[in-house]
Amino acid sequence: MACSKLFSGDIPELIEEIIKNLRYEHKTLHSCILVNRLWCHFAIPLLWEDPFSIKNPKNYHFIDIYLNKLNNDDKVKLSDYGINNNNLFSSNTLFNYLSFIKNLNTHKLSYSIGQYIKTYLTPITKYRAPQLILRLKIIKFIYKSLFRIFIENEVSLYSFEVMISDYFDEVYEIILQNPNFIRNIKNFKINLSTTISNNITRFLIFFGSNCNSISSFYIKFPLYQQINEENLSQFIDSQKNLEKILFRSNIYFPLYYTFLSLKNSNCSNTLNTIIFYYIDFKNTLVLSEVINQLNVLESIHIVCCSSLNSNFSQQINNIHKPFKLKTLILKTILHIESLKLLIRKSGDHLECFGNVDCRLHKSDKSSQLLESTLKYCNNIKFLYLQFASSYKKIDLLFSLIKNIKQNLNYLHIDVLSNISNISISSIILKNLGQILPRKLEYLSFCLDINDTNDLRMFYKNSQNTYIKKLSIHHSEINYNYDNVFSCTKQCIMKQERVKYLAVTETTNRGNQNKSLSFIKDEVKQYNSYGIQVLKHRDLIIDIRNFIEQHYY
Repeated sequence: MACSKLFSGDIPELIEEIIKNLRYEHKTLHSCILVNRLWCHFAIPLLWEDPFSIKNPKNYHFIDIYLNKLNNDDKVKLSDYGINNNNLFSSNTLFNYLSFIKNLNTHKLSYSIGQYIKTYLTPITKYRAPQLILRLKIIKFIYKSLFRIFIENEVSLYSFEVMISDYFDEVYEIILQNPNFIRNIKNFKINLSTTISNNITRFLIFFGSNCNSISSFYIKFPLYQQINEENLSQFIDSQKNLEKILFRSNIYFPLYYTFLSLKNSNCSNTLNTIIFYYIDFKNTLVLSEVINQLNVLESIHIVCCSSLNSNFSQQINNIHKPFKLKTLILKTILHIESLKLLIRKSGDHLECFGNVDCRLHKSDKSSQLLESTLKYCNNIKFLYLQFASSYKKIDLLFSLIKNIKQNLNYLHIDVLSNISNISISSIILKNLGQILPRKLEYLSFCLDINDTNDLRMFYKNSQNTYIKKLSIHHSEINYNYDNVFSCTKQCIMKQERVKYLAVTETTNRGNQNKSLSFIKDEVKQYNSYGIQVLKHRDLIIDIRNFIEQHYY
């Protein structure tokens, strides 16, 4: 009876809440549209709040609905470019789709436009430069036109992600002339990794002057050029409701004025999360003062940062409140005593721990770090370890897993691939299965599997562990890779212990040779038992993305 009422629309509030929980399940939302008018009424806004993020190689013609708003002169110009479909400017739509847009990513916007115009232009070859130039002109024209349409129709954005590029320069002045377009933005991301526009300084000043409602701010610094950090500092200082900040770079980027702005900012009672990617702490002489000033700071994340030295540790020592470091991912271990202090100071607040370069972790420093983690950190949920040959470190790894077993949910183990490390991989496979928790969201191996009996032993010892996502990435060193595929099939296919699976072999790290996902008959068999076989790259969890998804 209750189910009948649900489908007939007698409980609209309940239906709305259910459909809201399907926000990112686009296929399911499309099915909801077909149920009845009420379900369609609730599902359509969710599908159209971020349309440029939905990858559908067969259909980018939703852009037609927006282009219907072009004035007659622009429609003629678009027709001159070759975009002249009879259905292009149809106004017979059931909804005001423009009113649903909440999230806009400029990179995804330009990509979607590129896919859209492919249906109108013949394939481009390297010998047809004029067509390539024409394609770029059309993308810029539609890109600029869409922004003008969004602004004229008073689109109210919640999230705005900007990649500074030649395309964005096309709309820069339009945005500056229409400050209401950015007035109510809550999530603001700016990506400067490709280049710095001459307009970026003006843009940050403009943004800070016209929008002080931002709750989360993400900035990716340029690779080679410098940004005026004073302007960035002024922008941060202009925000009154800032809750989360993410600083990201591909190189070690120094921060000085930015820390000064945080010290005296308007967000001392709102800022609760700070994430650092590849940041150089060399000149951050006020770090302790900043953290002491932030009254509600609950989450700090340090990923592949530099200058974690004695000066840094002294700053940490001067913090008179709990240092709530949730993530510590290392690329180098140069100042072991400083890192040990950092781990001790973090204690049970630490939830994500590991390193991203096993070649730099051959020394005893790595073992000392694991010993400190074992001693002080009991609440680790994500353990991400890469290492070279070290039997002592393996013993410490096993001890650490036993110690954090009640909280561990994500585990990644990568052993540097070479002949001498075959025995290391063997020891891991023989001993790991029996110490795993009852349930894991994610388990990833990068090992040299020389004997499938080792792998068989792992499967046997871990038979009481449910692993939602299992990824096995192994290297070809003196064995037949088909045995790994057949061993995995025999041991887990008929057992309800894995939901997603990836098995990949490489001749050396980085060069994929064979993947289980390419064997169609095998994939069908796995599917019949409820196991979805994926490519390695689709299943692997990048630690940076994980942190953004769970903490940002």
